[in-house]
Amino acid sequence: MKRIINTAVRTAITLILTTTAFTSCQSAPEIPEQPCIINFVNFIRQVEPRDERFTNEYLFQTTANELAQLNEYGFRGTFLLQYDALVDSAYQQLMREAKEKGHEVGAWWEITEPHVRDAGMTWRGRYPWDWHANVGFATGYTPEERERLVDTYMNRFHEIFGSYPESVGSWFIDAHTLQYFSDKYGITASCNCKDQYGTDGYTLWGGYWNQAYYPSRVNAYMPAQTSEGQIPVPVFRMLGSDPVLQYDNALDSRVQGVITLEPVYTGNGGGGGNRQWIEWFLPAMANSKSLGFNYIQAGQENSFGWEAMKNGLTMQMPIIRQLADEGKVRVETLAESGRWFKERYPLTPATSVTVDDDFLHDGRSAAWYDSRFYRIGLFWEGDFFVIRDIHLFDESIESDYLRQAGTSTQCVYTTLPIVDGYLWSTSDERAGLRLVALQGESGTEEIPVFSHSFRQTAADQLVVDQKTPYGTFTLTLNEDNITCSLRAKKKVNWAMEFTAAPKASLPFDELSAQEMRATWKGHPYAFHLQKGSFETASSSSGKPTSWRMHPQRGKIVLSCQLSDRE
Repeated sequence: MKRIINTAVRTAITLILTTTAFTSCQSAPEIPEQPCIINFVNFIRQVEPRDERFTNEYLFQTTANELAQLNEYGFRGTFLLQYDALVDSAYQQLMREAKEKGHEVGAWWEITEPHVRDAGMTWRGRYPWDWHANVGFATGYTPEERERLVDTYMNRFHEIFGSYPESVGSWFIDAHTLQYFSDKYGITASCNCKDQYGTDGYTLWGGYWNQAYYPSRVNAYMPAQTSEGQIPVPVFRMLGSDPVLQYDNALDSRVQGVITLEPVYTGNGGGGGNRQWIEWFLPAMANSKSLGFNYIQAGQENSFGWEAMKNGLTMQMPIIRQLADEGKVRVETLAESGRWFKERYPLTPATSVTVDDDFLHDGRSAAWYDSRFYRIGLFWEGDFFVIRDIHLFDESIESDYLRQAGTSTQCVYTTLPIVDGYLWSTSDERAGLRLVALQGESGTEEIPVFSHSFRQTAADQLVVDQKTPYGTFTLTLNEDNITCSLRAKKKVNWAMEFTAAPKASLPFDELSAQEMRATWKGHPYAFHLQKGSFETASSSSGKPTSWRMHPQRGKIVLSCQLSDRE
C-alpha cells in the first residue's frame, strides 16, 4: 500500500489551519460541566523486600514526606494502606493525623503475610510481601478465601479508625472481591492500573482507557453494558498514562515500559520526573476537550522511596496548584470522585481524551474515546493517520479468576479486539485501520491527513474532522457505533482498510458482507456494519488477515454492540 503525497495541497491547507484549535466543548449549553479531576493516591507498604536499603523506617518517612507535601500545597489526598501498614502503630498515628487534615484513608489490596495469617490461612510467599500474582493479589486465592481476607481487613480497619474505608485500590482486583466489598461494606470507589502489557508480569489490555467505569459482575476489568450486569462501584484508571506514547511502548519485547505521571520516571522518553513531559502532560490533560470528564491520578507508592520521587513531585506540585487555582482542575479524594461519579452516571458514560501533540512537539498526537460498549484509539504522525485500537466490551465474559484461584505468577485481563495496533504490530509493520483510495489493479494508496480537529455535538458524541486532498474525512464516535464519512471535493473511491504484521495472531474467523466473526482467547464474538460492506483483502487458511470496509452512500457505520454468535 502506497502513500498519496500532495505537497502543494498539504502546505496550503496547513497554512490556513495553523491557528485552528480544538472546538470548545463549553460552547454547547446543553452539555454539562466537564471537569478535570485529580486524585493524589499514595499507597503504602510497610516492607520492601526487593531493596535492603528500604527499611521500614525509610518507607514510613517517605509516606510522612508525601503527607507533609500535600499539606504544604493545600491538597487533600487519598492514602491506601496495605494490611502490613494498617496494623503498624506508627502508620496508624500518621493516618489519624492525615484524617484530621481532611485526607482520605482507604485500603490497598495487595496481600501480605500478616494479612493471610490473621485470616487463619497459610502464607505461600517468598517474602512477607510477595508481588507475584498468585500470592500477592486476591486472584491467587479461592473466592471463599477472598471473603475471609476482606472481612479480616475491614474488621481491623474499623477497630483502628472507627469506620470502614470507602476506597479500595489495587493494580488489579477480581470481580468476586469487588462485589463482596460493595455488597457487605458499601465501598464507594476503587482504582486499578493503567492499561499495560507484561509490565511487572501484569497485563491489563483493551479496557476502558482512562477516567472510570462500572465493571461487570463477572469480570472487574470489563466494563458492563447494563445496570443489572454491573458492580455499582466506579473503577478509576491509575497513574496518569501518556495518551500518545504509552500504547506503542516496547512493540517488539511485549513487556512495556512506563510513561506515566509517576514522579520516579525521569527518562528522555517521558514520565513524571521529566520536567518537559510534566509541563506538557498536566496542561494538556487539564485543557483536553474531553467528553464527560477527564481524570488524572497523581502520587506515588512509598516503596520507591522519597529520594527517588521528591524531585518529580516538587516539579509537579506547583503546576497542579496553579491549574487548581485557575479552576482548570479539581483536586479531591478518591471517595469524593466516586460519589460524584455515582450521582452523575447510572451507567458507564462515554468519555474521551484528546491531545494535539506529544511532549516532544514532533507531529505525533492521539485521541481516545471510551463508552460502555467499546474503546477506540486514534493516532497521527505527520500526515499519517491510523485507528490503532478498537476493543469491544462484553459483560458476560467471565474472567479467569472469578470462580477459582489463579496459579500463575502473572495476571492477564483482556477484552475483545477488532484492531490491536500493539499486539498485531512490529516496529516495521504497524497494524491498524487506515483511510485508503482504491486504485484498481494496483491496489490501494493511503490517503494523507493534513490536519485534524475535534468537536462535541452531544454529551456522548465526539466528532473528528480531518483535512485530506479529497475533502474532509469525518469520524463520528457515538456511544454504540463509529461512523466514517468523506465530504469529497474531488472524486475518489475510498475505503477503510485493516492490515497487520504478517505473523500476527489474528482472531478473525469468517467475513461476510455485513459481519465479521472472530474468536479471542476462546470467546466467540461478532461485529457488524449498519451501513457499508466488508471485503476480504487477503486471507490465510481461509481466514481474513486483511480486510476493508466500503462506504454505502458515502458512509460507513460500524456497530460496536456485539452481535450474537453461538
